[in-house]
Amino acid sequence: MSLLTPEEWEVLALSLKVGIVCVLISLPPGVGLGYLLARKQFRGKLLLDGLCHLPLVLPPIVTGYLLLLLLGRRGILGAFLERTLGIHLAFTWKGAALASAAVGFPLMLRAIRLAIEAVDPRLERVARTLGAGPMRAFWTVTLRLSLPGLLVGSLLTFARSLGEFGATIIFAANIPGETRTISIAIFSYLNEPGGDMAAARLSVVSIAVSLGTLVLSEWLARRTRVE
Repeated sequence: MSLLTPEEWEVLALSLKVGIVCVLISLPPGVGLGYLLARKQFRGKLLLDGLCHLPLVLPPIVTGYLLLLLLGRRGILGAFLERTLGIHLAFTWKGAALASAAVGFPLMLRAIRLAIEAVDPRLERVARTLGAGPMRAFWTVTLRLSLPGLLVGSLLTFARSLGEFGATIIFAANIPGETRTISIAIFSYLNEPGGDMAAARLSVVSIAVSLGTLVLSEWLARRTRVE
């Protein structure tokens, strides 16, 4: 006997896919901005840092609404993307991944920034004196030594994605089989007659996956500190 119904397995699979894509979306800007904030001094740095971390304190519904204004079919960028490239993000699973990335990005950015700050800049200068260019020194020294921070940030962002609700339901809606992630499915089941058991099963799955991710993240962080 299966622990979950086919519909619930579909919800779980979609949530995992959204979480993985969310991490992939967040990594490149997380690395770039993490390095910029950790290594460079420039005017407006505090403002940029505040904007990057704004989703941590902003209501997720507001984040979703801003995404809708920006990337919806009638949004500033959304209309352009759909008209020129045929890309449509709102009310799709890709939009759900983007909404999760917007909300979870500060967690990744902070972990990467702290990891880069912990790397001695003199190691980069040594690599430069040995003939490595700026990019090669970054990839072979800074990024390599910051890898534990990247892993921790990725795991935290993935775990945050599993619990994302507000921004996702505004920007991606609640479409079964398309954008109904675990948190949205639990909400839906709780509002349906006889949906309590399905909501309870998905809650247990959500707790198990999230706890496992957090434990793995803490293990990596402690192992890094010990080494």
